[in-house]
Amino acid sequence: MIIDAAERVIVAQGLAGASMAAIAHEAGMSKRTLYEVFESRTALFASIIRRMHNMFTRPLTNAELDQPLGQRLRLLLSPTGKELADLLPLAILRAVIAEGERQPDLVHEFLREGPYALYAMIRVELDRSVGRGEIRISDTEAAARLLADMAHESVLENLVIAQPARRRQEASESRLELAIRVFLGGIAETE
Repeated sequence: MIIDAAERVIVAQGLAGASMAAIAHEAGMSKRTLYEVFESRTALFASIIRRMHNMFTRPLTNAELDQPLGQRLRLLLSPTGKELADLLPLAILRAVIAEGERQPDLVHEFLREGPYALYAMIRVELDRSVGRGEIRISDTEAAARLLADMAHESVLENLVIAQPARRRQEASESRLELAIRVFLGGIAETE
């Protein structure tokens, strides 16, 4: 309920307008109650980013771990199917850019719970594949970052050009398929 309220406030007023007082009011509670759940605005922001991250990626089940690397990466990088307010990711990105200098702790949480968490998830799968002998990669950290960048569309373009959600989703699915094919076809190191 609190995260939902915070998301609505961020979409409507940006991060600058998303004070704990505004979020508490939107959630129908006191600021004191809000601070009992989240010790700081930064902690609340981290929860919002974690929720967004969990909607765009997902951990693999034990049964899925036996699938080939390409399929594991496809599952890992595919949205979970949960509904995500179309404006929220863009509002968060705009807020991080606009408020970054004044609120470096929020930028840190954004990176830790968003992109860095994604890189770590991909790296686990790449390390697993290297350990199984499926692929040879000497620097799985760099390879994970490369795949993440390949798999996701241009952030800049989405910040400045509004596109219908359905169109963006179709483009995202096509890009993910291409990214995995290109990545797997080009990343393997030869002797």
